[in-house]
Amino acid sequence: MLKTHLDPSFLIRNAQVALTMNDAEEELQGVDIRLENGVIAEIGTGLETGRSELVLADQAVVTPGLVNTHHHLYQTLTRAVPGGQDALLFGWLKTLYPIWSRFGPEEMRVSAMVGLAELALSGCTLSSDHLYLYPNGARLEDTIDGAKEVGLRFHPTRGAMSIGESGGGLPPDLLVQNEPAILEDCIRVIDAFHDPSEGSMCRVGVAPCSPFSVTRDLMRDAALLARDKGVMMHTHLAENDEDIAYSQAQFGCRPGEYAEELGWVGDDVWHAHCVKLDSREINLFSNTSTGVAHCPCSNCRLGSGIAPVRQMRDAGVKVGLGVDGSASNDQGNLMDEARQAMLLQRVAHGADKMSAREALKIATRGGAEVLGRSDLGQLAVGKRADIAIWDISTIESAGSWDPAALVLAGPRRVRDLFVEGRQIVRDGQVTTVDMGALVAHQNRLALGLMG
Repeated sequence: MLKTHLDPSFLIRNAQVALTMNDAEEELQGVDIRLENGVIAEIGTGLETGRSELVLADQAVVTPGLVNTHHHLYQTLTRAVPGGQDALLFGWLKTLYPIWSRFGPEEMRVSAMVGLAELALSGCTLSSDHLYLYPNGARLEDTIDGAKEVGLRFHPTRGAMSIGESGGGLPPDLLVQNEPAILEDCIRVIDAFHDPSEGSMCRVGVAPCSPFSVTRDLMRDAALLARDKGVMMHTHLAENDEDIAYSQAQFGCRPGEYAEELGWVGDDVWHAHCVKLDSREINLFSNTSTGVAHCPCSNCRLGSGIAPVRQMRDAGVKVGLGVDGSASNDQGNLMDEARQAMLLQRVAHGADKMSAREALKIATRGGAEVLGRSDLGQLAVGKRADIAIWDISTIESAGSWDPAALVLAGPRRVRDLFVEGRQIVRDGQVTTVDMGALVAHQNRLALGLMG
């Protein structure tokens, strides 16, 4: 179990606006919020300071921490690789696989720390990660150790690839693993690191990379293992037109049908992208409470298309946001993802089809629901103390008539961030790691990969 030490209690004083994301969608003005023992202990006006450390918020908007439902943290070492800058998904992968094959444990740990620190600065308090390659002795705990150092709540998934080029797959053979070894390691990391308790800082999932990089047997066996262990399941699905064509050619059905056949639907499953889901698949996901990680910036960067988020949400599908890997996004900013999600749905359906508040709700409570975290995603007494404070006295908000419309006019970098009641960002700076040394270390590793 991963638990960070708890700071003394904090009292967030006189928030100009607190966006609760509760069932009533309350927006509270001039409110105080007390954080104690990792949870929200009180919400009210004129609360006594007591022993709490005071955090002034009279020129700030307070929100629940943002939740990232899809990432490949190791890719922070391969941003803006020239050969992949203008490629479609499959060509992009073929460019990057040889580079990733040179990674090892240190690359995995440091890239995870950089990616999570970057997310923290964008207001993220919980991030998933999809690690599906393990070259040169790398293990899932390399990223778990990195997350523990940064202090973010973490939901790593033990990904896998088992079909290499010699078997008709995309990845080089040296990046795939045999399936018994994959399943055995899934059991090892779940037993060692998964904490199902309320307030958990680390939950582990099972996540074969995609239908075109593992066998039907592994997809089915992974689902059986995950349900036996009581953990969630994650994979890529219906990302672009190539993905649909592959599924129809290889499996004789659409991706949603393939997922349903193998047991990959349910409230313990979430799929990344889902750009090309049709109406039947959307209804399937709604009826089975299957979640979706929407990655709008990555989808734009790779030219994959506009995911049918409006249709999904109208049908009752759980939708959260993901930054995706930094090799297909190049940044890890969840507030940017919320804005992009809103803009794309407006482009596709009209300016009245997604509000700034709905986009922010997807980024907070939506992501928490996708990851099965009913203890997060709201400002409410008893919920975990994962809170973002946004300074609206800066130039980005100057002239705004609606300070709560952060996605339209507001900062992209958080002022203060609390995870489980611990202050991870203070006055715009990460408190838990030496960022200068970390970035320098990352750059040295990147230079080594270029060589």
